[in-house]
Amino acid sequence: MFILYSLVLGIVIGLALGGRPGALGSIQFRWAPLIVAGLITQVILFTDAVASRVGDLGPAIYVGSTLLVGVAVVRNLTIPGVPLIVLGAVANMAAILANGGFMPATPAALAALGKTPPTIYSNSAVLPDPALALLIDRFALPRWLPFANVFSIGDLLLGVGVVVLIVAAMRRGRTAEPPGAGRQLPLSS
Repeated sequence: MFILYSLVLGIVIGLALGGRPGALGSIQFRWAPLIVAGLITQVILFTDAVASRVGDLGPAIYVGSTLLVGVAVVRNLTIPGVPLIVLGAVANMAAILANGGFMPATPAALAALGKTPPTIYSNSAVLPDPALALLIDRFALPRWLPFANVFSIGDLLLGVGVVVLIVAAMRRGRTAEPPGAGRQLPLSS
């Protein structure tokens, strides 16, 4: 849910800088159906009904769907903000792959939200000695925020990339001054 806050922040900053929300529709993602397919797979995978049944297939499905999204996102590197999104995704994927298909979370980050380690398949897990510990979910959004969750350095990079993408798109969509505006027209004699 960290990305949700990045979307809102990007729109607020874009508006504050004179951008137009309608310009967001002009962003053209290459291979967008792969992004949608990967994200829908993850939404379904992490519903309680599916998560309780996937067993050992969960990590493989999670990694596969994340790689699907990653391949499509890399195809869009020329869009402002996407390089940061890719960097964040690579950091997250490194931690996930190094920890057997799970993104470890620190007990302290979970405790800050009043959460306990999941008992069914989840992309998150508490491990006694996680690999690449710097890249795991070690931070928590404030508990009072809706959808508060734990997040990683990779998530932070992803979020900043999303803000940059939105602000750049909104500012690109500002209405330009018509040619000749601001010039003084000569007075006839």
